[in-house]
Amino acid sequence: MSTVYFTNLRTTASLNLQGKMERLVRAAGIDTIDFKDKFTAIKIHFGEPGNLAYIRHNYACRMVELLQALGAKVFLTDSNTLYSGRRSNAIDHLASASENGFTPLSVKAPVIIADGLKGTEFVEIPVGSAICQSAKIGAAIANADIIISMNHFKGHEQAGFGGALKNIGMGSASRGGKLDLHSSSQPRIEAPHCTGCRQCVRFCNYGAITIDASRVAVIDYRKCVGCGQCIAVCRFDAAQPVWDNSSETMNRKIAEYTHALLKDKPHFHVNFIMNVSPDCDCWASNDTPLVPDVGIAASFDPVALDQASADMVTAAPSLPGSRGNDDGKLDLTGKDKFCHVHPNTDWRAGLRHAEQIGLGVTEYKLVTV
Repeated sequence: MSTVYFTNLRTTASLNLQGKMERLVRAAGIDTIDFKDKFTAIKIHFGEPGNLAYIRHNYACRMVELLQALGAKVFLTDSNTLYSGRRSNAIDHLASASENGFTPLSVKAPVIIADGLKGTEFVEIPVGSAICQSAKIGAAIANADIIISMNHFKGHEQAGFGGALKNIGMGSASRGGKLDLHSSSQPRIEAPHCTGCRQCVRFCNYGAITIDASRVAVIDYRKCVGCGQCIAVCRFDAAQPVWDNSSETMNRKIAEYTHALLKDKPHFHVNFIMNVSPDCDCWASNDTPLVPDVGIAASFDPVALDQASADMVTAAPSLPGSRGNDDGKLDLTGKDKFCHVHPNTDWRAGLRHAEQIGLGVTEYKLVTV
């Protein structure tokens, strides 16, 4: 059994939320790690511009100050995205991070894109697990001495939810690593819905989509890598995921990538269970949260942390007007909101696999701070 520490979001005149976060992580034992002169990566999602659900930079700044006081050489980091949004190369990624408040001035530490200018700088770490033989991890993260993850806990259209494992396993992967993680999720085109608008053609980085003589998109599966960008940009629901076992497989791969990165390093993790939007922060917008804000949780065990966070969201009431209660038609208190919103996902598969390969355990003791 692992210990997960939790604090709610109630504040006082003398203790704000940044102070509560620091008190939480200290109670959880973050200062027992030897940070002296160690390169310490804070793995965080900077948010796609237009999305407002990502973690505020103020929390990252407070974490930086704490780690620097403990002697760490701190930097904030994320890897480039596979899809062609505003974070698919280091130039645009840094500009997006700056737009969302993550600058060396505002967070008091460097901001480094882990896999370099074009997403090609990575370290291949042997895995040897059930699915992946190796993990392609962004070089700056792979070369760090210590990993601290700060994770916005929310829904995800393929993984079910995104928490510590998703932020670390998928988020630390280089673009080539993300290809491996998505490779079993090739989409399909629903021809009756296709208008031939060519948006999918324009945004496909791999030249896998063309428009045929009847003005319908056609996918060349010899070139398709399953990144899902066509799904993201299609306004007519013509590009659709193929839901076989892709969610389970991807979640298991994410667990293996996370284990590969963390197995030989000190690490610590914080989940921000607030603004629990139904979809990933990679979207350029965010929907009504599924539940009221819950709090912040922290642990050395990312598996127990994600399990505890999911349990708290399950126990919480659905927020009126959200997709989590079908705009007021359902009461999902005590029920799995993530599987309700994304019924073809299986987030439990990733946690089960993570436990089997020794990354952590799903059984936990919750300590309120």
